[in-house]
Amino acid sequence: MLRISPDKWYAVERRGDDVTAISEPYIQEFYRCNIWHVRGRDRDMLVDSGMGVVSLREWVPLVTEKPLIAVASHTHFDHIGCHHEFECRAVHEAEADLLAHPTRANTLAEPYVTDDIFDALPPEPYCSTCYAVKAAPATRILRDGDHIDLSDRVFEVIHTPGHSPGGIALWEEKTGILFSGDILYDGPLIEDTYHADAGDYLRSMQRLLSLPVRLVHGGHFPSFSGERYRALIRDWLDEKQRA
Repeated sequence: MLRISPDKWYAVERRGDDVTAISEPYIQEFYRCNIWHVRGRDRDMLVDSGMGVVSLREWVPLVTEKPLIAVASHTHFDHIGCHHEFECRAVHEAEADLLAHPTRANTLAEPYVTDDIFDALPPEPYCSTCYAVKAAPATRILRDGDHIDLSDRVFEVIHTPGHSPGGIALWEEKTGILFSGDILYDGPLIEDTYHADAGDYLRSMQRLLSLPVRLVHGGHFPSFSGERYRALIRDWLDEKQRA
């Protein structure tokens, strides 16, 4: 399979509201994490960090322009691969141990990471059977209701267990923006991982429905409007009621 040079591995797209989308376009869409860079006045925030097969700090200069806090929406392999590159790392308390002690099993790299998830491979010496997330112990433990303050922007931490025990969403009330992680995106949701919980998932969705969201940046697939957000949640809840 073709290998891609590191300078071409990432795609960077500026969005509104001082939000930039960073992605790994040679990973197939279902497995491709959205990496979100948020500009603040005094420091920036990174929501998730991709697979870690190519250095974010070396090849995406944007993430080094200001002091930055790297937040994990949760600790699956596709979301925390470059967290070790950043001095400030935040994760919900329920998954702090996993971020500090990742394995192929507990990050879901096993069995998902194979050459088949790529349209083209990362540069050498990448090897799918050798792939592993590097340990990145948290420097800040997050809990429900905490705030991440970028001086001119404040994001509330909303604990959203269900997809995983320590899943979080980040809510900016002033702009109506929600970074939803993997609890909700506009694509097939994963509700059957080894540490998923159906009851928690239901409660998280019911809670999210109450937020007056304007725009959602999810963990996968394209961003979408608040109207679409409410429709997705209602459809999901209706399906659960019928089951």
